[in-house]
Amino acid sequence: SVNTQLLSKVDHLMKVSKNSFRPPPKVDSSVVRLEPMHPPPPVNFIEWDGLVRLCFNRKNKTLSAIFRQKPVLQLMSDNLKTHLAMAGGMNDNPAEEAMPEVPDVKEIVNSVLEDSGYGEQRSTKLELDDFMALLAKFNERGLHFSG
Repeated sequence: SVNTQLLSKVDHLMKVSKNSFRPPPKVDSSVVRLEPMHPPPPVNFIEWDGLVRLCFNRKNKTLSAIFRQKPVLQLMSDNLKTHLAMAGGMNDNPAEEAMPEVPDVKEIVNSVLEDSGYGEQRSTKLELDDFMALLAKFNERGLHFSG
């Protein structure tokens, strides 16, 4: 749903009763119109997808609970190391080039969530603009959601 809203304008056209189907499903349906946005929003879709997948992996947890999990912190730390290594360039002799010191990812994540006010929010309650702002805040602090 979030990805659909990012890439297209969504209009609800009408409801369709479950009695319109044989056998009838347990829920009612809807007809929606999707109009692709031209041009698409200026967002890195790989990073966007990484953030949204993390947030909706446990959608009923608060964002601070999601980002406190060890596997999530490890993933973000690995991504940070990759981005730092790529930003430093490629040297033919790795012994000559010291790897930059990696900041404490947990501290950065807590800071971003606290400063943005999203820490106690749940993914299902956030709007599209909230996810965009959150991605921008993480990127500003050097945290990325792609390898």
